[in-house]
Amino acid sequence: MPELPEVETTVRGLRKNILGLIIKSVWTDLTTSDKRKCDTVANIKYFKTFKKEVVGRKILSVERRAKNILINLSGKSRKTILIHLKMTGHLLYGKYKRDPINRFIHFTITFKNGEKLYFSDMRKFGKITLLDTKVARDSKHLNNLGPEPLEKSFGFAKFKERLDKKPRGKIKTVLMDQGVLAGIGNIYSDEILWQAGIHPEKRVVAIKEPELKLMFKAIKEILAKSIDFGGDSMSDYRNIHGLPGKFQLHHQAYRRTGEKCRKRGPPHGGASCQGIITRKIINGRSAHFCSVHQK
Repeated sequence: MPELPEVETTVRGLRKNILGLIIKSVWTDLTTSDKRKCDTVANIKYFKTFKKEVVGRKILSVERRAKNILINLSGKSRKTILIHLKMTGHLLYGKYKRDPINRFIHFTITFKNGEKLYFSDMRKFGKITLLDTKVARDSKHLNNLGPEPLEKSFGFAKFKERLDKKPRGKIKTVLMDQGVLAGIGNIYSDEILWQAGIHPEKRVVAIKEPELKLMFKAIKEILAKSIDFGGDSMSDYRNIHGLPGKFQLHHQAYRRTGEKCRKRGPPHGGASCQGIITRKIINGRSAHFCSVHQK
């Protein structure tokens, strides 16, 4: 599933390309009778309302909240298109390479200038809905999310406060809890804990302050680093031009099962860690960690 860096990469790409464009038409081939999706474009009746509301509106801005993309539209009663990429979704703009990853187009916005924004989603788990802009962040889609870890206002004290909400939780699971922190998933929780030297099953209450500081530093560094590399494309994620990110070339733990740990000894290099990257299922999710330096 695309996480904070992938969604942020998408949002930055959209800002460069679709601001000021006017929606001419929308299309989808999604259909569902699932009541849980009654307020998404996969519901035929809802899509008709969605189409009437968005056609003719101008793109004013694009934002990210956790793993959600928010496309803010013009109009007397301002509207916001919310897109959640879920497991295999990604947005494509204009011309792109049609390959096995980019071919699952299930939703399209056509602009008056002739350009198009496509939603490719192999497993069709993605979510597209429409919100009133003024109350969008209070909607059920966004109101229970934790703080953004890359915001300047998110400091160490706030980080500790958020983790304290789940004192008995295993740290891998707590980091991935969107109600605790926004945007961190399987990939980045593994990478953060590897860098901080913390075992993914360690209970929050048992993590000492020096370890917390290392983890806080790792969160800021790793998420920012992945954005610089255009996100992670180990799976299906592609940017809006259909191109993969490169963070997967810099994994230290995620999906490196059986490989030697790359950790160097403190404080300035030193002997390499003798551990092996191990995979274990924790609360239904896979965790990758070093058998030696993550205690």
